[in-house]
Amino acid sequence: MRCLSCHTEIIPEVTWSTFWKPPTKDVACLLCMEKLNEISEPFCPQCHRPDHKGVCKDCQLWEKTHTDVLERNVSVFPYNEFHKDIVARWKYRGDYVLVDIYKETIQRKWSASGFKGMQVIHVPLSEERIQERGFNQAEAIIGLLGERSISPFERTHSEKQSKRGKRDRMYSKNPFQLIEATSKPVVLVDDIYTTGRTIRHMAALLKETGCPSVSSFTIFR
Repeated sequence: MRCLSCHTEIIPEVTWSTFWKPPTKDVACLLCMEKLNEISEPFCPQCHRPDHKGVCKDCQLWEKTHTDVLERNVSVFPYNEFHKDIVARWKYRGDYVLVDIYKETIQRKWSASGFKGMQVIHVPLSEERIQERGFNQAEAIIGLLGERSISPFERTHSEKQSKRGKRDRMYSKNPFQLIEATSKPVVLVDDIYTTGRTIRHMAALLKETGCPSVSSFTIFR
């Protein structure tokens, strides 16, 4: 078995207990697993920004312009260089199996988030992005969680957020259209929380049409 990230051969430790009951196959080597660096305290209680005590400046600004739109975001990992490389291979080069590196930690964080039982909605991609990638990464994450999602949104344009600067993202027009309202608490699922603009675009539409609360669960922050 080789590490999904660096392709180093993984040699399992052999003990009397593993001899009689073989362990679950590892998907990454110890060195790569140490680089996962799960977010831990301190972090912003509203957006999960790592290494931050109290509510961050971005969230303070959002509360002035978009009060009571998003309850909170929970993220699992900081979006550092190690994760950026894996995301690029996963999303843009078709190396779908890489998401298994995160599976155990993501599932544990989801169980501890308090979101189970809420209506799950994935962030939609445009048809152009679906054709480019062959899958929706948010739907793949939800499948990893063992949940089912609904899709009450459509995209009105397909401009990539990754090409925008922070200021442009913060003040961009809403690219979504809500086609079906819900009266249940909702958790939005996506891969990356950057400025929180995408999530708040969707949350604002949901709240305007009667949704009682909107939170989000993202893999990277």
